[in-house]
Amino acid sequence: MNAWPHSFIGRRRVAAWLVFALGAAALPCGALAAGPAAFPEKGRSIRIVLGLAAGGASDAQARFVANKLGEVLQTPVIVENRPGASFILATEEVIRAAPDGYTMMYAPSSVVAQNPQTLAQVRYDPFKDLTPISLGARGPLVLTVHASVPARTVQELVAYIKANPGKMSYASFGTGTSSHIYGEAFAKQAGLDVVHVPYKGGADAAKDFLAGRVQYYFDAAPNAIQNTATGKVRMLAVAAPRRSAMLPDVPTMTEQGVSGVDMPSWLGFYGPARMPAPVVAKLNAALAQVLAMPATRDFFRQGAYEAESSSPAQLAELTRATYEQWGDMIRKLGLAKQ
Repeated sequence: MNAWPHSFIGRRRVAAWLVFALGAAALPCGALAAGPAAFPEKGRSIRIVLGLAAGGASDAQARFVANKLGEVLQTPVIVENRPGASFILATEEVIRAAPDGYTMMYAPSSVVAQNPQTLAQVRYDPFKDLTPISLGARGPLVLTVHASVPARTVQELVAYIKANPGKMSYASFGTGTSSHIYGEAFAKQAGLDVVHVPYKGGADAAKDFLAGRVQYYFDAAPNAIQNTATGKVRMLAVAAPRRSAMLPDVPTMTEQGVSGVDMPSWLGFYGPARMPAPVVAKLNAALAQVLAMPATRDFFRQGAYEAESSSPAQLAELTRATYEQWGDMIRKLGLAKQ
């Protein structure tokens, strides 16, 4: 288990959230048809809601976990795709669901740590409207550059951009997303004059990036690996505190002289607020079993992700810490809600 960040949050705030989110007393005894002890009811499906279209790395991870989770819990577990609006539609779907354990979401850290601070259309409070269940995986974003750009290191990219002020552009998944904030942080730290080109999701961004219409892109590790295999792009750095075990030859941004572009990137499982503690505990234990399986670890590592579980309290703490880290960066960059 990785070390958990304690410097960002007081234990009393974590405890307060957990009392609210996990307290079984918040629901009457009849809130579950057969009671928490009987969860899950035999044959009743559990939904994992995902705010992305089918076919991507996160979708593949969710489906792999769903299959194994169904075996552990002896009940069907299905993935329901609700793409659009930077995961807002999927998150609201989960928030509206009954807090009975049959609906949860697999979501990147941006859903709980960035979206509420960068997107004006977000109406949910990640600390009041969701129940943390377990961490799922960690994986970095990777700075990739189009092959037409004569740069093989971050320093060379910085020099090239400075030699062509205002002529270079970078793609992002959309305004306020991780790839946008990383791009702005990189530009600020390195003193770059560049153009931000936001897209409506990673698929559209990747299409123009591979075509050379934008010159660089902070992309999710699985996509970066896949795109690099085409020969059209190169990986220059991982935007993480440490090198990825799956990409050991790709240095970090800090190693190459650009600090402050190394925020945590992870995915976790959340349910609606007010889930009974016994149900949360059962889902957490089952997820821990699935995420520790060698087959699961091997599958995630193929995309440069590390499968990792946690307790609900640890995920609550990580969520708050990541929220505060991103908040500090957003304020320093002067990014307004869009």
